[in-house]
Amino acid sequence: MGVFVRAGVVPSTYMLTTIGRKSGRSLTHPATIVRDGERRWLVSPYGVVSWVYNARAAGRVSLARRGDRHDYAVRELSAAEAGPVLKRYIAVATATRPYFDANKDSPVEDFVAEADRHPVFELTPVTNSGR
Repeated sequence: MGVFVRAGVVPSTYMLTTIGRKSGRSLTHPATIVRDGERRWLVSPYGVVSWVYNARAAGRVSLARRGDRHDYAVRELSAAEAGPVLKRYIAVATATRPYFDANKDSPVEDFVAEADRHPVFELTPVTNSGR
């Protein structure tokens, strides 16, 4: 899967890199991004997994695709903010739908109700001086 993601063949999917909060090593996983204009969000469809802990601890992540890599600061959303993003997410990442109680036709309120099980992070580009 990683080969296809790196090549940019899988729509809306990037290679997510976090720094291990205990090991200090770079850890990379595929991740689907939700976009709305210039705004971007990162969703954990499988719950609070290792990359979520790492993103919370570091406050930043990197996304790579087609040879481009960008760094982002992350801000975890409240349930009310996450609900609309989660609804958009299952429209984009159809393979993860079984991990949600709400379905694509459910109202946003149903996604708000399960937001505590699917962390959502807003991504803000980090500009690195000297690059």
